[in-house]
Amino acid sequence: MPGKLFLLIIFIVSYTASAQFILENAFPNLTFNDPLDLQNSGDGTDRIFVVERAGRIKVFPNSSSVTSLKTYLDITDRVASGGERGLLGLAFHPDYENNGYFYVNYTTVNPSTTRISRFRVSSENPDSADKNSEVILLTFSQPFPNHNGGWVGFGPDDGYLYIGVGDGGGGGDTQNNAQNIETILGNILRIDVDNQDNGLEYAIPPGNPFADSSGSVVKEIYAWGMRNPWRNSFDPVTGWLWSADVGQNAWEEIDIIENGKNYGWRCYEGNNSFNTSGCDYPEEYIFPIWEYNHGQGCSITGGYVYRGPTVPELTGKYIYADYCTKTVWSLEYDGIAPPNNQTLLTAPGSVTSFGVDENNELYVVTFSPAKIYRFSPSTTGFEDSHFPYEYKLEQNYPNPFNPETVIRFQLPANSNVQLKVYDILGREVTTLIDKELAQGKYEVTFSAKGENAYTLTSGIYFYQLRVGSTTSSGKNFIQTKKMILIM
Repeated sequence: MPGKLFLLIIFIVSYTASAQFILENAFPNLTFNDPLDLQNSGDGTDRIFVVERAGRIKVFPNSSSVTSLKTYLDITDRVASGGERGLLGLAFHPDYENNGYFYVNYTTVNPSTTRISRFRVSSENPDSADKNSEVILLTFSQPFPNHNGGWVGFGPDDGYLYIGVGDGGGGGDTQNNAQNIETILGNILRIDVDNQDNGLEYAIPPGNPFADSSGSVVKEIYAWGMRNPWRNSFDPVTGWLWSADVGQNAWEEIDIIENGKNYGWRCYEGNNSFNTSGCDYPEEYIFPIWEYNHGQGCSITGGYVYRGPTVPELTGKYIYADYCTKTVWSLEYDGIAPPNNQTLLTAPGSVTSFGVDENNELYVVTFSPAKIYRFSPSTTGFEDSHFPYEYKLEQNYPNPFNPETVIRFQLPANSNVQLKVYDILGREVTTLIDKELAQGKYEVTFSAKGENAYTLTSGIYFYQLRVGSTTSSGKNFIQTKKMILIM
């Protein structure tokens, strides 16, 4: 597994989830037609873009009071829509603000193919794309109408375009595409859209596992052994690529995708053998970090690691859902400790996708009703009671933050209090409090630009409350919480 978080074992934090989570209609005055994806353009305009299966992209301001949609792109004349076909994915170039490029993943018929294409925004209207600007980067055949994958997204660290491709459909991958590195199906692809190799509209990144291969090996492959990866996402803090791979008839799975790894389908469905004919090296397969069986659902919808400001209780947890049961879960995983899965709620409709806005707030996309939801804000204040009855350290708010955040805590008795901030290596950044305090409720503002001339960089930090009661009836208390700075 990726090793970026191994030092988190410096602190042992115990957490029992008890919060109640509620979804609210994010844009109650809007309706959509078969929404499949939600993206932001990352250009500072704070607009929301919703992909509709038939071949349209709608755009609107990120405001709950918005009453109308604009059509950003309409390529219904090119898209084969219905079932698992359609306009399936959207990604904006990291430099969209300057070059106006965005990329889509859609299906066609006669012949049945997947296309990865680049379009450009209109030079006259920022809420409209030029449908005649299409540059087809990549086209490949689809032997069946299902298992098209459909996700596209840019790596936050390398700027390359990643593409999720299903095994081509049919039951049980009858063509064994996912284990065949000479076919483009059943893979996570990675291409460089800012450069061109001879004969291509893109370049092969030199770090791809088969970049230097000869013959018919697919050089675009980043990882393989996928069945139908339905929604992938990068966590901007860890850089991990999360993938939800839809199962065959028994198991749904979540994977962390790494360069050059084989994720086992069709030999394995989740952790369980499926068709092991010709699967001679099972020790080389990467098994999922989490799976659930079809007693809990039937088709996984991948989401995001929550990095938004609204629900700090979910920070750092991967939020995902099942299309059939409408169940929404959170999965906590740091690459070291066993995963911790929590049921959050049942969505109002079948969850087709998730998305984030420019503030990293998370949205839930559903069919029936065709709506966009978000989590209701958490209660960040304290109880009305004047005297607290227990020691408590609250999650900082906002989190992530830039450059300031508020830390709240409460003391049920007069206490000697230390409140300190540490970096990910366990080094002390600053002491916020070191003195005796009376029983009560407190809040402290922490700034990444300290009075002692330190300025922190983006990353993971910890704040720790250490309390020693000054009364015989009091107790000692230590608790540490994680916070995220994004500069």
